[in-house]
Parts: sequence; structure tokens; C-alpha cells
Amino acid sequence: MTPARPAPPAAVRLVAGSFTFLLFATNTVVLCLVLYAATLLKFVVPLAGWRRLVSRLLVAIGNAWIGVNTFCLRITQPTVYDVEGLEGLRRDASYLVISNHQSWVDIPVLQGVFLRRLAFLRFFLKQELIRVPMLGIAWWALDFPFMKRHSREAVEKNPALRLEDLEATRRACERFRHAPAAILNFVEGTRFTPAKHERSGAEYRHLLPPKAGGLAFAASVMGPQLKGIVDVTIVYPHGRPTFWDLISLGLPRVVVRVRELPIPGDWFASDYTENAEFREGVQAWMRRLWDAKDETISGLLLPRDASAGPSGRSRAG
Repeated sequence: MTPARPAPPAAVRLVAGSFTFLLFATNTVVLCLVLYAATLLKFVVPLAGWRRLVSRLLVAIGNAWIGVNTFCLRITQPTVYDVEGLEGLRRDASYLVISNHQSWVDIPVLQGVFLRRLAFLRFFLKQELIRVPMLGIAWWALDFPFMKRHSREAVEKNPALRLEDLEATRRACERFRHAPAAILNFVEGTRFTPAKHERSGAEYRHLLPPKAGGLAFAASVMGPQLKGIVDVTIVYPHGRPTFWDLISLGLPRVVVRVRELPIPGDWFASDYTENAEFREGVQAWMRRLWDAKDETISGLLLPRDASAGPSGRSRAG
């Protein structure tokens, strides 16, 4: 892991973090109010064409919110974004986006990286998050898929819970069958921590074991409209950051590697829950992908030649 740079004084971080948070909060309040008004208009007029039009307006508001937040980070934070692999991605196509999950910071980082590169990025949320002040209703209005998350222990005791998760995935993905969509899935199911890594059996050095079912099921529901899978590897060379680090001069560098992968053809026609041979094939495909990602992360964490300086070869945004 790259040695951390000396942190700014606590007082400096407090001022910078408070200012950035104020910018975020102001942007969120203003655009959420606009979003609520547009959502009300969507449901007042019961015409399909009108609702499709307003849905596009809602996405534009969501993109504006991400764009302003990303701009605020760029002008207040010294973070270097080293991003590769965005060439060839299309905003008018649908993708399943998968990524390793290191921190809550992953979400604003990936939103900034894919802004204007992919269709509006949505991700699965725990059902409880709909209660988050202002943002919960905004996520609902923007068609973010909400799911109940069941622990492995609960699923082992009641296997029917796995089918409940898959049914929630089906309902969410069916909304995006007729318009470009980018659906982000953190296939590890949770953020990486040393304790979770140890409990998982430490099969990988930098990752938790992936869960393939949701990905294959989403592919089968959305069908051939999907152009491919966007595989993302995100690394924080100076250690996993907190949200406070993100907004208070505490995140020196982010490395993001992106590659587009084809979706195996049988994913569109086979049944993950009923076909054991297909299920084993999907799981093997995911393990190979995760093996390669683990190696990629190891390479990105190797000590860098200090004389070379930060690459910053492709800054997001």
C-alpha cells in the first residue's frame, strides 16, 4: 500500500470539510425540492407519454445533482483521479456495472467517473434507506431498486429468502427494459473490512467472495438490450477512506480501472435458480473474474516510483 501523505492540520480539514458539506447540502436541498415537484407532476397526469417525458426530466435532475457534487469535489479537494478504460462506453446503451466495494466513498466516486459516460447510474439499496431524509424519496422517484438484504445465516435457515431477493431484482430490472440503464451491483454484497475478510475465509487477498445470482438474474430479465458488463476495479492506494476523508482533504488519490465484458449468451435464456449446471457455470465465470481483479488490485497497490509522480492520466469528469 502506498504510504500516506502527511495529513493537513485538523483545523484546516475541519474548515474544508465543513465548507464542502455545506455545498453538498445546499445542492441536495435545492435539487430535491425540484425533483419532488417534478415527481408530483408525473403522477398528477395519468398519461403514459407524459410520464415518460417527466421521467426523463427526473433523470436530468439526478444527473445535475451528481454533476454539481462532482464539481464541488474538484474545486475543493486535491484528490487525483487515475481512471482508465472509459473509451467506447455509450450513454444510449444499457449495461450491468459490477465493482468491488471498499467504502461508502465508492458511490460518489463512481457517479463522478461515469457521469456523461453511461446512462444514469442506479444501484440497489437496502429497503431501510428509503427513510433517509430527503434522499430516500429522491431515490424512489428516480427508480432506484430497493431490496431487503438477508444475511447468509438467514438464507441458510430459510432458503425461500433467496427467491425473495431474486424476485425483487426481477421487479427492479423490468422497469429498465425499454430505456437505456446502467445498474450498479456490488457483487460482494457488503463493504470490505478485515473482519469480514477473515470470516469469509480469506479466499482472495483484497476482496470478499462474489455473489453471482443477482447478476445472472438481472441479465436474464433485461435480456439482449444489455450491451455488456462494465467491470470496475476501484482502489484507494492510501487506505480505505471515510466520507469525511472524501470532503476534508483526506483522499489523496483514487485509482479506477474499467473494462467492458461481453455477457455470455446463455445468461439470457437459462434459469439460475433451477438449472444447476448453468448456476455452476456462472459462479465459475465470476470466480475467474474475481481472481483477475484480485491480481489487478495487487498490482495497483505496489509501491510507486516517487519520481514518477501521480499519473492522473484520465481525470474523471
